[in-house]
Amino acid sequence: MEKFRKVEFWAATGLYLLVVFAVLFPFLLSGEESGTYWIARVFEENNMHFDVFVHVLMPKLMIATVGYATFLLINNWITPFFLEKKRFYGGVPLAVLAFVLLWVFTMVAFTYRYGYMLGYKDMNVFHAIMARRGFGAMLVCAITYAFYYAVKYLYFNYLHGWFQQQNIWRKITVEMVLFFMVWVVSLVMTAQYPHGGTFILILFIGFFLQLTYITAYFFIFPPFLRGEHRWGILGRNLLITIMLSCGLAMFMVGISFNARALEVLLFLMVLGEVMFVFPIAWWLAKLRSKQKDEVLVLEKALGRSSANLDFLRSQINPHFLFNALNTLYGTALQENASRTSEGVQKLGDMMRFMLHENHQEKIELSKEVGYLQNYIALQRLRIQQSDDIKIEVNISEDDCDHPIAPMLLIPFVENAFKHGISLRNRSWIVVSLSCDATHIYFDAYNSVHLKPENDPEKTSLGIGLNNVKNRLALLYPRRHELSIRQTATEFFVHLTIAINK
Repeated sequence: MEKFRKVEFWAATGLYLLVVFAVLFPFLLSGEESGTYWIARVFEENNMHFDVFVHVLMPKLMIATVGYATFLLINNWITPFFLEKKRFYGGVPLAVLAFVLLWVFTMVAFTYRYGYMLGYKDMNVFHAIMARRGFGAMLVCAITYAFYYAVKYLYFNYLHGWFQQQNIWRKITVEMVLFFMVWVVSLVMTAQYPHGGTFILILFIGFFLQLTYITAYFFIFPPFLRGEHRWGILGRNLLITIMLSCGLAMFMVGISFNARALEVLLFLMVLGEVMFVFPIAWWLAKLRSKQKDEVLVLEKALGRSSANLDFLRSQINPHFLFNALNTLYGTALQENASRTSEGVQKLGDMMRFMLHENHQEKIELSKEVGYLQNYIALQRLRIQQSDDIKIEVNISEDDCDHPIAPMLLIPFVENAFKHGISLRNRSWIVVSLSCDATHIYFDAYNSVHLKPENDPEKTSLGIGLNNVKNRLALLYPRRHELSIRQTATEFFVHLTIAINK
């Protein structure tokens, strides 16, 4: 909240300086009579002297300055140090005093601004009118600030966490900020003129053009660029957007200003959307899509390299090699060299796969299956003497001619053996794989045993699964489904991969 108050301070300061510039700009550009003809004429009609500084510049600058000071006083001092800390006995009187001062200064500014009324109003009546106008302006400011603070309070208490989780603010692009700033500057520059038609048009046209840009940039063009929509759907969505934005803009202008301006509004809205908003949104959305594709390619390459390195570190680690060598040594003592040579051959095939196939982007699924079978067969040599360990492998190679990223399935099998096998308790592992024309289906189901507190691999389960989750997200975005369920005694993994041939 403290950081946001600093943002509020600089935003309020920038807006105040913009208002001052908007007030002074016409006089600095075209002389003191620019934009003041109508009020000078009113003073002259009432036989009163007109001074552009006293009756125009000073009142506007006074209202802007006092309003700016009141906002800073209320927002940056009274509210945080008194009201938010429930020090109402000090905060409420100070807030009332601040708004009373705003009322007084606004009333004085209106007295100079509407001084021509003294030509036909009684002095007491004139001051009563100015007091009412000043009070009305002060009341509008108080209600506006109360509404602003309520929105801010609700946001930070209920929405801020969700906005951060969804990265909403990071989705606000530079061009959106520029559009908004141009819109605000245009509003401030036109707000000082006596006839509010231009202000009303800019207010609603600018708002709905920005809304149209956001809709096109985030919701209409991206699905089309991803190939999810065709030209007909794109044209329909753009037409609906034009109709809705123009209809709402015309409704707002019609009830707030003058129905005669609707033709101008409709022309400007359609022209702005067709000639500027949609082309800019299309170009930037296409550029953004291209950049995302480039980043995704880099992330895939980096993720694949990182994942392979992590795999080499975690899967083929000293523990596994030590167990494998002990298994081969024990087998050599029990039998003549046949089983030992079988184990050595399978281990050699696994190492060959890692050295050659693992560096490719895609391999045949049969090679991945061969690696799985060699791994399982090698593990069987270690645990085949135990009758309490059951290993079931159901691999159907029908329709399994799909390409797949290497070493994508082995982490689940390795984790099943690492965490599902106990030489002291009844254990089981079931591995299944099947395919159809467009999908690969893989399941790994195993028992779970509590590990000692000092076991170095007790917490390594999450590391391996997070690694494969990241690879799946990079290599098969929106084309895979991973379901993991765990109880106190069982662990189940189901993976479905959609293959694009």
